[in-house]
Amino acid sequence: MSGPNLKQNVQLLNSLQISSHHCSAQKLNYFPEKAFINGKWTDSVSANKFEIYDPAKNLLLGSVPDCNSSDLNQAVQSANEAFKIWSNFTAEQRGKVLRKLYDLHVEYKQQLAEIITHENGKPLRESLVEIDSSAKAYEWFSEEAKRAYGDVIPSPAPNKRFIVLKQPVGICGFITPWNFPAYMIARKTAAALAAGCTVVIKPAEDTPYSALALCQLAEMAELPPGCINVVTASRKNTAEVGKAICHNPLIKKVSFTGSTAVGKILMENCAHQVKKVQMELGGNAPFIVFNSADISKAITGLMASKFRNSGQTCVCANRIFVQEGIYDDFIVALAEEMKNQLKIGHGFESGVTQGPLINKNAINKVEKLVSDSVAKGGQIVLGGNKCDILGGNFYEPTLIRDVTTDMEISKEEIFGPVAAIMKFKDEEDAIRLANDVSVGLAGYFYSSDLSQIWRVAEKLEVGMVGVNEGIISTIEAPFGGIKESGFGSEGSKYGINEYLNNKFVCMGI
Repeated sequence: MSGPNLKQNVQLLNSLQISSHHCSAQKLNYFPEKAFINGKWTDSVSANKFEIYDPAKNLLLGSVPDCNSSDLNQAVQSANEAFKIWSNFTAEQRGKVLRKLYDLHVEYKQQLAEIITHENGKPLRESLVEIDSSAKAYEWFSEEAKRAYGDVIPSPAPNKRFIVLKQPVGICGFITPWNFPAYMIARKTAAALAAGCTVVIKPAEDTPYSALALCQLAEMAELPPGCINVVTASRKNTAEVGKAICHNPLIKKVSFTGSTAVGKILMENCAHQVKKVQMELGGNAPFIVFNSADISKAITGLMASKFRNSGQTCVCANRIFVQEGIYDDFIVALAEEMKNQLKIGHGFESGVTQGPLINKNAINKVEKLVSDSVAKGGQIVLGGNKCDILGGNFYEPTLIRDVTTDMEISKEEIFGPVAAIMKFKDEEDAIRLANDVSVGLAGYFYSSDLSQIWRVAEKLEVGMVGVNEGIISTIEAPFGGIKESGFGSEGSKYGINEYLNNKFVCMGI
């Protein structure tokens, strides 16, 4: 950056008032019909739009711009100009802006949660928890911004000094999923902004409104224009926009949360420029219950892990293994708990725990997996059918026993409210079954044997392990997988490092 430009940017930086509080009572626009580029609400270059539906009732919520690569490249140019300003903010100044985003999430918690339930369908109480988590991401990284420490390295030569600087990667391109439309964006964006990066976000085509709500908060927080850009695109244009994110040379890092298959395509596209990538991909999590486990606690953990968001999370218990000594008792107890605790309905209805699946394709996938299981000897204990209520995207909470490894349900992520239970003999058998997949995001197991706990925790081939616990995600701890579940950590003290480059400086004296 040239001297005069740097001086102008610093002057602009100093002219911005970084206050600690924001007072407003305005109502958010739940369903804006514009994308957000360079701090402005804008149509797509083509002026085309696509429609967004409430998955519960299948009713039209609104329409948003159907952006293409031209729109994406405009957003990148905006982010590039903003980077020259934002990267020159001190860590303390960036932290204060992020703290304002935290405060605004708290202030607008109810409205933000209602937007999620409208576009995603999950129960409102789950949406409120998601906004809590999103707020905590901005709070956490508002503090981490000041802790991006470099290093001083002892030099072997008396006439040299070694230091390591931490510098922001640059412009980041985010492609985010529909199952946590606010939190997945928050966890990436908060870390990137804390490091001094600017971002271009392509939200899932089913759930763009949470991303656009963040843009409204960014305006209130007085985040410099261009630091956050949101480019909406239909399923038809998603591949084009995704490819443009990977190929634009101004984007220095791509972070993606989604399927392993799409992650591989993005990595191939990023390889041409040796672009920094971060991938949080498919999970297919094992959930193991040993004979020594407290069955009641194991069922409580399974209910929380399996049926949150109607089974549509990447860390859901997917392949459930129960040791033969307690298998039958566990099935009976789980069936009873499912009958008593799970209620299907619209996310705004009181007491509802199970909202819709995201669309018809999701319903079709679950139906095929259940049918395949039954055809190969699986026994349905509860459920097993689509629910023809409201908009038709609901599936009964389902319990299947006698699952075997030749069934598709034991190989694929279900992404639905189906608990498929497989029997195992001993610890060695459980580890073999759990690790016999190409992915490794999260894993869970229940045991009262301390020695077994250490052995199994170390042997499970996953990035995160829940021991006698079914909910493990928290901003204070690293979130990420191994194998074909991707690489890189989101959240925790490690999260900001994903958006920083190490620069070694060797100084002769």
